[in-house]
Amino acid sequence: MMNEEIGAPGWDAIDQELERLYGSQEPKHYGTLISYALGGQDPLDGISAYKAESPIPHWHFVTYGFSELYEKESEDQEVSGFGFELTFRLQRDADEEEPPAWALNLLQNMGRYVFGSGNVFRSGDYLDANGPICLGADTQLTALAFAEDPELPAIQTPNGQVEFLEMTGITGDELEAMQTWNTLGVLGAAEEHIPYYITDLTRGSLLRIPPVAEKIRQGAEAEGSSTGFLFVDQLAWEPGKSGWFSKQPSVVKMGAKQAGIIAKLLLGRILKGRSLTLVGPDTRVVFEPGQKPELKAEGGEVRIALDDQAASELSRLLAPKESVVPLPFVKGAAIQIVKTQIKDSEGNVVKVIG
Repeated sequence: MMNEEIGAPGWDAIDQELERLYGSQEPKHYGTLISYALGGQDPLDGISAYKAESPIPHWHFVTYGFSELYEKESEDQEVSGFGFELTFRLQRDADEEEPPAWALNLLQNMGRYVFGSGNVFRSGDYLDANGPICLGADTQLTALAFAEDPELPAIQTPNGQVEFLEMTGITGDELEAMQTWNTLGVLGAAEEHIPYYITDLTRGSLLRIPPVAEKIRQGAEAEGSSTGFLFVDQLAWEPGKSGWFSKQPSVVKMGAKQAGIIAKLLLGRILKGRSLTLVGPDTRVVFEPGQKPELKAEGGEVRIALDDQAASELSRLLAPKESVVPLPFVKGAAIQIVKTQIKDSEGNVVKVIG
């Protein structure tokens, strides 16, 4: 029996959009030998790398696999698969002929994250890599931000809409600025220094450029933080206990790594009349504006109301070090900050915070 050729209308639609941009250029293409559905290690069906010359020489990577490349399987007729493909622009030496393998691995790791968790990326998202985005490299880029690819608008395919989201490497303090203001605001403030969001492993922090830092400061002060939800892997709730001889306070436990940014987010959220939700493995903590400070807990959710004075005081007290911080103006309640262990891909502790 003759094998019928498998149609790939989603793949073809992506190819057509890239042909519009790069003409007849044949990209370096890296396919997957064993399908993820059949037990392979790589969830993306393929990654293409194009040589781009403007505004500076760089590799332009495009994924195939977050959207539906072949027949339509999902129920949502408007969106293809997860609704996006990732792109990544990496500065390239003029005589460089092969794209670096670490960039391909990074994109496949993004695939493992999305396919494994079900969490999708959207323009304006960010992701802390907890270490160099290129393992072993001497780089300050330890996180990723996501924005619409400036040269690839969303397309309609036979399987639904597909957006092209570009990820770009960012530093730790740039990540913090995005959390305390917003991702697209920070990228916009620095656009002249990172054209097309091209990743340059050798660059320093954009916040060291005074005009950029001032734009970000003004934006955060005027608009507050757009971060309404923060995933915190070290988050727990221990209700208080009363006995004959002692009384144990109710305690929210959080990791030292997150304590510093939470302190800043409280100012950018509560003082602007917005709530901040921390989501952990088994616990959900919601800080919300209130006329008077109070704490209520039910099941795995803790709600902490703060007025401006209490929010400012708590922000001042939270720091990335082991400590027990009483909740301002709330009797019998405290926040316990515990050490955070940063581990490498093999599970080895490489850094301890707190």
